[in-house]
Amino acid sequence: MEFIGHFRRLTPAQRNTFTACFLGWSLDAFDFFILTFCVTAIATQFQTKVSAVAEAIFVTLAFRPVGALLFGLMADRFGRRKTLMADIVAYSAFELASAFAPSLKVFLITRALFGIAMGGEWGVGAALAFETLPAEGRGFFSGLLQEGYAVGYLMAALLFGTAFRFVGWRGMFVIGALPAFLVLYIRTKVDESPAWLLQGQVVKKAEKNLGKDILSYFSTFLLLVVLMFAFNSFSHGTQDLYPTFLTKGNHFAPGTVMLISVVANLGALFGGILFGTWSEKIGRRRAIVIAALLALPVIPLWAYSHTVPMLALGGFLMQFMVQGAWGVIPAHLNELSPPKVRGTFPGFAYQLGNLLASRNVVIQAKLAETRYRGMFPPVLAWTVILTATLVAIVTGGGRERTGADMTGTN
Repeated sequence: MEFIGHFRRLTPAQRNTFTACFLGWSLDAFDFFILTFCVTAIATQFQTKVSAVAEAIFVTLAFRPVGALLFGLMADRFGRRKTLMADIVAYSAFELASAFAPSLKVFLITRALFGIAMGGEWGVGAALAFETLPAEGRGFFSGLLQEGYAVGYLMAALLFGTAFRFVGWRGMFVIGALPAFLVLYIRTKVDESPAWLLQGQVVKKAEKNLGKDILSYFSTFLLLVVLMFAFNSFSHGTQDLYPTFLTKGNHFAPGTVMLISVVANLGALFGGILFGTWSEKIGRRRAIVIAALLALPVIPLWAYSHTVPMLALGGFLMQFMVQGAWGVIPAHLNELSPPKVRGTFPGFAYQLGNLLASRNVVIQAKLAETRYRGMFPPVLAWTVILTATLVAIVTGGGRERTGADMTGTN
């Protein structure tokens, strides 16, 4: 009931803004995760190895910082709302282009361009949301907003399980272009960030002072980059190769992969909301550390089970913890960011961390193919051990500003 109360306290304008930002991030993630479900099919189409197609995931992640910087600067200069619309159109267009790639080389280029557009959405959407929403209940909305990512994964899983056998991987990417229509909702229902409007000319000059602002917050910025490296290694290390583990390692049919993925992402959704809300009471850092460390005892069930029920349970618990930690991040990063460049600062730190982690999926795939003779469980297990521990250590050594005012210029 408390969750419903948070929504009831919002004005219609605030509800519309949050809905748009949530859908923007969900559909962005949906477009990204379509690729992770189609790796095996794409490898077969282009007659290559899984690790070669995994390079597409790498280039998507590697180019996201470019988009975070580009669209972040646009958001600080021209406003959050217009930039968010431009970003959604861009990632939808490049998703559609991926469907018609005649070769793996062209496919990699379209995924790099998609990565640029994908990289801009999180920072811009989060800034627009948290500059519009009240401070009360920020942890809950942080968890819910971040789990738009899990909802995107869930949507991709449902599409894979129900439509893949009819439309193939190319049809999946065509369907992935539909998020462009979200722009119509934003154009008619969403207002500009009141904080951005309040800052006026200060914000219009923000891009000229970006270097100075980042330098003045250098230690915070550097810590956030390292933190986001750990977080992105944690999430992508437990998600991107998992459908391949289920299809290639366990020989499950698309419907079974869909079922396990749906259960896992329900866990992600619940975990993000629970830990995000809990962070209001126990603090951002403590909530993150607890969630990350609780992922460790789940490893045997998640990576070494052989039956569908046990793998589904393991997936639920693992993503409950992984995305539980992630649910705190939108509020945490925005609270630590300087107001004048909030459209750029958290998103750029996020995506630079993503860049550092972007090679992980290729490394995982190659380790499974060579060192472990096609066996995925040891690779998945070591990934969680290393990344969950790193998340806990870096988070515990940082700082926080729970409840910081984000409605003005200070």
